[in-house]
Amino acid sequence: MMLSKLIRITTVPLSLDKLLTGQLKYMVGKGFDVYMISSMGNNVHFLEERESSTFIAVEMTRFISPIKDLVSLFKLVRVFRKLKPDIVHTHTPKAGLLGMMAARIANVPIRLHTVAGLPLMEATGMKRRLLEYTEWLTYKCAIKVYPNSTNLKEFILKSKFCSSDKLKVIGNGSSNGINTNHFKISPELVSKADSIKENFGLTESNFTFIFIGRLVKDKGIEELIQAFTSLAERHAQIRLLLVGPFEPELDPLSAECLAMIGNSNAIINVGYQDDVRPYLAISNVLVFPSYREGFPNVPMQAGCFELPAIVTDINGCNEIIANEENGLIIPPKNIDALQNAMSRLLTGEALYGKLQKNSRPMIVDRYEQKHLWSLIYREYESLLGG
Repeated sequence: MMLSKLIRITTVPLSLDKLLTGQLKYMVGKGFDVYMISSMGNNVHFLEERESSTFIAVEMTRFISPIKDLVSLFKLVRVFRKLKPDIVHTHTPKAGLLGMMAARIANVPIRLHTVAGLPLMEATGMKRRLLEYTEWLTYKCAIKVYPNSTNLKEFILKSKFCSSDKLKVIGNGSSNGINTNHFKISPELVSKADSIKENFGLTESNFTFIFIGRLVKDKGIEELIQAFTSLAERHAQIRLLLVGPFEPELDPLSAECLAMIGNSNAIINVGYQDDVRPYLAISNVLVFPSYREGFPNVPMQAGCFELPAIVTDINGCNEIIANEENGLIIPPKNIDALQNAMSRLLTGEALYGKLQKNSRPMIVDRYEQKHLWSLIYREYESLLGG
């Protein structure tokens, strides 16, 4: 019996690593012959071993580059014609556009695209119109499109990128769910957390806010730094832990913001970390003031560690977090609202305790990873004809 061939594509290998952890190996266990495609990276051999899947490098840029994009498209078509996959399933905007176009050209029968955030939401003018067209073209080439949140589905329908019969939110949302057994306190994590606290001079008297993600403007970092700096003037014991990389080539922070980060003794910048769990274990509140998301993993991860979350009222975030139940929801790009929410959780012991108590159960009940994987597998089986 021949195995059904499944190809999953992202623009860069980091997305395969972090957004789809464990899912590809699950599909291998269910009888699929799985291939991964993205640009080349340092960790691809590790990915092949972890996911029991074959990696194929096709260089793709994250920005608009017509000549390079055309070269990538031709390479993808060549790969698809050689492998003859049953399913091509894409993630991230550029991989979605090129992957769906190439799959249609190569007559791949089942062409699927997951939407996990739309950069066009923060674009204007000609750039926005171009991004809207590329979204429309991606969905035109796909036979099914999976927004990873209900609000994102509504935005796509409102934008008229495709018809409702092509759209489906799987489960309660998310692209990969969350491994709730992995994201919980253990003796090993406590030991690592204690070492980190000692390294940065953190004590029981400190109250630590944490941000995890790319340190760029559209994640709300400018507002976060200003809100935190003002709050720290009145509460010397608070700290802000920044976990993630800068991306100056795509969405740089202002020189003023970078100076505030670099000059503050209360802001701890640790850069990108492969394992964010020890940093969650030493924190009290997640602050995630992003401008746009699909269905972010970070609020789910924080919730598993019993951290209340302050998030903006945007796609995904306002589905994971219920206001006043497991966190606080604020308007995006609003420094005063962000500072007020941080102050409430810092000083409101009863409110903090209530949100903390609810945080993990609300994530476990709705987003357990293996349940979502089983729903995606059933979707594949249905499209393959049972």
